[in-house]
Amino acid sequence: MVRANQSELTVPLRMAWAITRYKRAPRAMQIIREHVIQHLKVREDEEVWIDPTVNEHIWARGIENPPRKIRLQVTRHDEPDIPIEVKLYTE
Repeated sequence: MVRANQSELTVPLRMAWAITRYKRAPRAMQIIREHVIQHLKVREDEEVWIDPTVNEHIWARGIENPPRKIRLQVTRHDEPDIPIEVKLYTE
């Protein structure tokens, strides 16, 4: 039986707006990855997998206008060979 720890995480993307407008969406994706690594205390041997729906949500309004914040559902599996999953939060 595979057990997993799930948590909800709200990531503020305000720092994506502090750089050139043509780099905001890629910077928002970097901020998400860094935020998850920081808050889950990810080790170097662990991998973070971001669901494509998160990427689509960030890029939905184009490269210049990503959302100001995003709610994510983060799943950390107990097995070492399964990556940490980051998905869009759905109620």
